[in-house]
Amino acid sequence: MLSFEVLATCGAARRGRLTTPHGAVDTPAFMPVGTLGAVKGIPPATLEELGGRILLANLYHLALRPGIAAIEALGGIHAFTAWPGPILTDSGGYQVFSLASRRRIDDGGVTFRSHLDGAEVRFTPESVVDMQRRLGVDVAMVLDECPPWPITEEEAASSLERTLAWARRAREAREAAPAGSAWQGGLFGILQGSAFRRLRERAAAELAGLDFDGYAIGGVSVGEGEAERRATVEWTAPLLPPGKPRYLMGVGTPEDLLHAVRAGVDLFDCVLPARNARHGVLFTRSGPLKITHARYKDDPAPPDPECGCPTCRRVSRAFLAHLARAGEITAQVLATVHNLAFYLDFMADIREACASGTLAEQSATGPTAGSAQPPREQDVTEPA
Repeated sequence: MLSFEVLATCGAARRGRLTTPHGAVDTPAFMPVGTLGAVKGIPPATLEELGGRILLANLYHLALRPGIAAIEALGGIHAFTAWPGPILTDSGGYQVFSLASRRRIDDGGVTFRSHLDGAEVRFTPESVVDMQRRLGVDVAMVLDECPPWPITEEEAASSLERTLAWARRAREAREAAPAGSAWQGGLFGILQGSAFRRLRERAAAELAGLDFDGYAIGGVSVGEGEAERRATVEWTAPLLPPGKPRYLMGVGTPEDLLHAVRAGVDLFDCVLPARNARHGVLFTRSGPLKITHARYKDDPAPPDPECGCPTCRRVSRAFLAHLARAGEITAQVLATVHNLAFYLDFMADIREACASGTLAEQSATGPTAGSAQPPREQDVTEPA
C-alpha cells in the first residue's frame, strides 16, 4: 500500500514523500505523461537520468492497445514498459470529456467507441479498478465524469452526483479485490464540481469520508479561464485530508505549478513540456524559446545556458534550429529531453524552497501563465 509523509511546510505548501510499491517519490513532484507507457521519444533510462521518479500512463489507451490481458501476461505494466519506478494510470475519465462524440454515458459507466477500430469498450467503476489492479500500477484512479466548461451549476451538480456514486463503487471494488491478489497499489479519489465552490466543498467532504489513499483535483483546464482554474485550486486543496497526497490533474505551466504548490498540492502531470517540444518551443530560465525563429539560425549558444541537461551540454541553438526546420525527429527528441529536465529541475527547486522556508522567493521561470496551455492531459490524435 501507499504511505505519505509531510516532512516540512512553508505556508500551505508541503515538502513530502510518497512511498509506493516501486519506490519513493519526493514531493511536490511532476509526473511526465507517457500515454502509451512511455514519453514520446524518451527511453525509460533517459527519463530516469533526468530525474523522473514517477510516470503517468493512460488506462483507456492501454486497454485498447495492446490490451490489459496482453500486458498482464507479460508481467504487468512495469515489466512491459521497462519503467522500474512508480506508475500512476489515469482512469479514462478524461476521455469522457475529450471523446464526447465517441462515448455514451449512463449511471452504470461509459461505453466508448474505439478511435482505432470502432469497437465498443465498456468502462465501469469496478472494471477500471480491476484493470489497474491487473496492470499492477502503484497509483490507480477512480472513474469519474469530467464535465466541460462552460457548464451551469445544476448540470455540474448532476455530474458530480454520478462521480461520487462511481467513487463509492470504486472504493468497494478496491476492498473486494480477488482472494490472493498481490496488488499493493493505492486508489485515489477525484474531486469534480467544476468552478462552483459549493460543489467542490461537497465533493471534498464526501470523498474524504471514503478514506482514499490520495485525492485528485479534476475537472480543471477544460476550457475555464485562469481565474476560475486558480480559484478552484485555492478552494479545494485546503479541504483535502492533510495526511494524504493531493494531485492536481493536467496542469500546467510553471506558474500554475508554483501557484498550486503554494496552495498545498503535491503531485502534477501535464503534456505541456513534451508537446511544446514537438512544436519547437523550449522552456528556458529566461522565458520560452521558439527554436525555428530566424534569430537562432547561426546562434552557437546552448538552448538554455543555465541548464545542465544532455541537450544543453552538447547541442547549439543553431544545430537544433537546423534539425527542427528540416523536420528531423532528433530535434523533437532533444527538445523533449530539455523541457522535461526543465520541469523536473523546477520541481526540485520548489522542493528545496519548501524545505528551507523560502518558497515566497521562488519564481516561476518560464512562459507566462497564459502561454501555450494545452487541453488537460492528452487527446487521441497526439499522445504525449
